[in-house]
Amino acid sequence: MPSLTKKQKAVQSKVDRTKQYSLLDASKLVKEISYTKFDESVDLAVRLGVDPRKANQMVRGIVTLPHGTGKTIKVLVLCTPDKEKEATDAGADYVGLDEYIKKIEDGWIDMDVVITMPSVMAKVGKLGKVLGPRNLMPNPKTGTVTNDIGKAVQEVKAGKIDFKVDKTGIIHASIGKVSFDAQKLYENANELLQTISKLKICCKRSIFQEHCYFKHNECRN
Repeated sequence: MPSLTKKQKAVQSKVDRTKQYSLLDASKLVKEISYTKFDESVDLAVRLGVDPRKANQMVRGIVTLPHGTGKTIKVLVLCTPDKEKEATDAGADYVGLDEYIKKIEDGWIDMDVVITMPSVMAKVGKLGKVLGPRNLMPNPKTGTVTNDIGKAVQEVKAGKIDFKVDKTGIIHASIGKVSFDAQKLYENANELLQTISKLKICCKRSIFQEHCYFKHNECRN
């Protein structure tokens, strides 16, 4: 087993593995154990105990973090010409349609979120093979396929994120930067957890089983 570095030992000395930290205490601790020279992202991992291979246990949703993620989000809006000014005024970084579809097909992916309109999904749909694996494909469930382009752009810029359970039943999401004060990290983390707790999850092993939509007997046992 490789030996720990001086910084790793310093981090371990601050963490009591026998203690269950409150969300606020954990938010404070994150700031104490950061030793990097850059502003690290703070991620929250929530183990749900679901099996995402089953349709009724696939968990995904959206949440607007009260203090944003601390990241500069590049937004691409694929829309008709009459919506371009609305998108630009709302703060979109890239606005257009056919020219950006061509760029994406050629390998360009310099964006973090793609927003589009229902009327152009027939064109955008063919980008699924490129955008899908990168979790960039617009989806009505995450609010990225809408006619209210301006509102969608503003929400994303303000800290709206979408989350989805991975194949092991865990949700991973960024809730800020180490430079955030502990209270802001706590409030962002709490907002995400509260949003997850309100989802209708069906699984007898889920930590949120009281919100089961299907009301199966196995969920009550």
